[in-house]
Amino acid sequence: MKAIAAGIGVVFLSPLLLAGTAMMVAAASSEAAETTSSFSNCLHDVDTDAVTKQVTKILDGASGKDVKVEGLTLPAEQVPNAQTIVATGISLDVPQRGQIVALATAMQESRLRNLGSGDRDSLGLFQQRPSQGWGTAQQIRDPVYASERFYKALLQVKGWQQMTVTQAAQAVQASGFPDAYAQWEPLATALQKAIAATFPGGEKGKPAKDGDKPKDSKTPASGCGPAEDGSSYGRIPEGSVPKGYTIPKDADPKARKAIDWAMHQLGTLYQWGGSCTAAHGPDPMGRCDCSSLMQQAYATAGIKLTRTTYTQVNEGKAVSPDKLQPGDLIFSRGTAAVPEHVGMFMGAGLVIEAPKTGKPVRITPLKDWAILAVRRVI
Repeated sequence: MKAIAAGIGVVFLSPLLLAGTAMMVAAASSEAAETTSSFSNCLHDVDTDAVTKQVTKILDGASGKDVKVEGLTLPAEQVPNAQTIVATGISLDVPQRGQIVALATAMQESRLRNLGSGDRDSLGLFQQRPSQGWGTAQQIRDPVYASERFYKALLQVKGWQQMTVTQAAQAVQASGFPDAYAQWEPLATALQKAIAATFPGGEKGKPAKDGDKPKDSKTPASGCGPAEDGSSYGRIPEGSVPKGYTIPKDADPKARKAIDWAMHQLGTLYQWGGSCTAAHGPDPMGRCDCSSLMQQAYATAGIKLTRTTYTQVNEGKAVSPDKLQPGDLIFSRGTAAVPEHVGMFMGAGLVIEAPKTGKPVRITPLKDWAILAVRRVI
């Protein structure tokens, strides 16, 4: 392993990457991955040429402030990590598709950040756990080592090249959210192509063997359904219902009831720790925070939910983001296992949420959500 890692440094990795990797291992944030509201979970058409130009700027030393890659909120940190993953894959003779699987996995698990914490003892780009035999904490925080371990595990999965990206990733990670990796495939594909082209012969990739092409799946390769992301409503004034929206007639009756109740709280101010039992009353603690809004909305429909985002993410059953139905709980910020925010899908590409201190309960377009997990509680 160490010889391989050394080889990557000599043959593939630029001085910038080596320096960046060292700095990130030493100083990577221990906070959960940043998931701002600038990214939609459905990237239907990723402009690979545009991604290549922006990635090249980062690798040439440009400031992250001057670079914009849709889906990457901290490109100056994320692109070098992506480069490490691709370079490691090339050095190990992993096919192009395997590199895409690795990138999509790291995007879902850490947002391509070398995290110092996570669910239980999870660490690093792939949120690998020392207690599960992935290595020591220090080793896992080394992006090259973490990438090597991921690829080693992937290559041991029988028939992985015949799987979809999300199936292959799940076979390695055994995630509680097995469908979440699919949403990152378009961006992972664009990043792999852009980064591999910077290495000698890297853009050619290793050809797949006969019969090793992925099987067809009813789920689109991107993990995204129709492009109904709420963008057609334009700017939605906070606390208002966008013109033309009605609760879908085919929504489950309990979901309809929960959505209707939540909509009656529109415009009331957020209160962290608030019970959401009297959002329009004078007592601030009767107002809603994100999870109490979900809890009380479903209580009116006769469904009992736990109180916090951290526990609600385990309620009901996991659902792929491309199969959203009205009433589904959508989780963002933090990590998939420990999300920090929750909202309710309303249908028509809209989500109702109690966002944060100083903001009212509001409706936002789905395109503004970086989805970590979806749960169906009906």
